[in-house]
Amino acid sequence: MGTWQSGAFLISAAPGAGKTRPSIEIARRLLARGEIDRVVVACPTTPLTRQWATAAGRLGLQLVPDAAELVAPRDFHGVAVTYAKIAMVASRWTSQCTGRTLVIADEAHHLGEELAWGEGFALAFRNAARWLLLSGTPFRSDTTPIPGVRYDAEGVAVADISYTYAEAVREGVCRPVTFIPYDGTLSWRSGDDVIEAGFDTVLTAREASRRYRTAISAELSDGLPRILAAAHARLQEARAAGHRDAGGLVVAADSDHARKIARLLKDVSGRSPAVVLHAEAGAHKKLAAFTASREEWIVAVNMVSEGVDIPRLRVGVYASAAKTPLIFRQVVGRFVRTIAGRPADMSWLYLPGDPVLRRHATDVEGELRHVLRRGDGDEELFDEREERRETEPSEAVEFVALSADVSPTSQMSLFGGGPAVAHAPVAPMASFTAAVPDAVPEPASRLSAFERRTILRDKRHRLVADLGRRDRRPHREINAWLNDAVGVTRVQDATIEQLERSVDLLLDALSGRVVRR
Repeated sequence: MGTWQSGAFLISAAPGAGKTRPSIEIARRLLARGEIDRVVVACPTTPLTRQWATAAGRLGLQLVPDAAELVAPRDFHGVAVTYAKIAMVASRWTSQCTGRTLVIADEAHHLGEELAWGEGFALAFRNAARWLLLSGTPFRSDTTPIPGVRYDAEGVAVADISYTYAEAVREGVCRPVTFIPYDGTLSWRSGDDVIEAGFDTVLTAREASRRYRTAISAELSDGLPRILAAAHARLQEARAAGHRDAGGLVVAADSDHARKIARLLKDVSGRSPAVVLHAEAGAHKKLAAFTASREEWIVAVNMVSEGVDIPRLRVGVYASAAKTPLIFRQVVGRFVRTIAGRPADMSWLYLPGDPVLRRHATDVEGELRHVLRRGDGDEELFDEREERRETEPSEAVEFVALSADVSPTSQMSLFGGGPAVAHAPVAPMASFTAAVPDAVPEPASRLSAFERRTILRDKRHRLVADLGRRDRRPHREINAWLNDAVGVTRVQDATIEQLERSVDLLLDALSGRVVRR
């Protein structure tokens, strides 16, 4: 790391292991040494830009979240912005980005997901000397190359620093996880045939997919509902053992599936769980509310990948339709996060005993490699080809889940299921940050600049409204007076000092201590 002067640098760290803080430390130190003059953090989603700005601000690196411009106000060291927004403004930002810009790409594998995202990112930041690429899953099931990532002669992604689950658990940075597959007798109608099988039976891709759909059906009383009851009992054990606000998460297949699961959980626990749907307005607020609460269960669809940080989650049920290694590892990452001051207690994840998921559970401890080209003999990583064909009239074959009689089978303990780590988590990737000398002292303030600006802008807005009501003056006129008085053209360009001055002027005006123009 100490020799990194230019180009891309890839950090592959297990989800939950903590890539944010080391990256912030690097940015702070490069700024303090005068090697860069601006930081850009690129993220998949808008809520993630706010999470980055908050975390960075508390360490003294001030970022504007969901920024509209590459050049930040004087109070800030840089911006946090989504890949989608970068793609929209790429050509304009190219001229604004210099060699002294540090670009941090969070969850960089998304750059291969949307062609426009990857192309826009590469165009917007082609002049930047350094790209710091971060990913807990630096590979893609669709084999699309990730911009900036180096590949060896076999087409495998090469990480500059790799930090596995095994290392994270050994150092107390992540919780150990026990996987609990469930299996038994499943039956379904496929056209005119009724098929009965467990997960140990070899089936065609179509019937294997239907077996899985039967296993996650919320309508078969001795199937998923039985597993939800077992998971709830496990959660109660964790709470009784001292983790009194321990939480549980069910990852559902779709919105209708999530609502059915929520009703089942209410029957089991006596309380309605939180339900968070990715297409629902206010979904991230629901996630935040659950994170801060003591509620037992949350059911979610497409809301539990990158950036969702709920350290109190201890028990999970995998009922998602997706079976790719990327999605699986991201779900596992929701249960490995630790809590300051608590030991790294065991977490449990219940999942169908499907061979694909069992393989993912076995492999999650090691390094998953992003291979650009799939060999002729490589097995398909998910069984959704038949489901796609079934949407075509010529291929339509009736499927009905009929019955399930399943129970938890032998446990699969991640890292051997050793005793819980008794010490507090240590700083991850010590070699990464240690390689960059000259630590910068952390600031005394625990509020980031963007949080302080948000508070001041809200206060200014309320005071402008108060003054407008009292004097019967339009807000536009009052804002123009304030902007002129503090020396800005637009309120969004105001520094913290100028916002504080605006608030003082408004308070003085409301108290009658100043003469307004």
